[in-house]
Amino acid sequence: VQLQASGGGSVQAGGSLRLSCVVSGSISSIDRMSWYRQAPGMGRELVASIAKSDFGVVADSVKDRFFVSGDDARNTAYLAMTSLKPEDTAVYYCKADGDYINERSLIGVFHLWGPGTLVTVSS
Repeated sequence: VQLQASGGGSVQAGGSLRLSCVVSGSISSIDRMSWYRQAPGMGRELVASIAKSDFGVVADSVKDRFFVSGDDARNTAYLAMTSLKPEDTAVYYCKADGDYINERSLIGVFHLWGPGTLVTVSS
C-alpha cells in the first residue's frame, strides 16, 4: 500500500490551493484519511480528517477556510485550502488508516503517512 500526496506550492496570502492524497495497492478498505501539518520549529498538528461516508472535520484554526472531502471510488482525499494566511505555511502530511490484503490473502491493518508536501504562503 502506498500514499501519494500532491498539490502543494507557493501562494500569496488570500490565495487557494488544493491538496490531493491517493492510496494505492491491495486495499481492502480505507477507514479514515487525515491531513496534518508541521510548521518550522513546531509539532505536527491535525488539520482535517474524513472517515468513510462522513462529512469530515477540520481544526478550529482553519474552520471556514479549509474543506476536506473524499472520493471513495478513487481512494482519494482532498484538502481545499482557501483564504490562506502566512501562518498556514507548513509541510502538510496525509495519513491513511485502513485494511489491506497481504500476499497470503489475509487482511492486515495499515496506518500510512505520506511524504509531505510543502505549502508556503507569503504576505
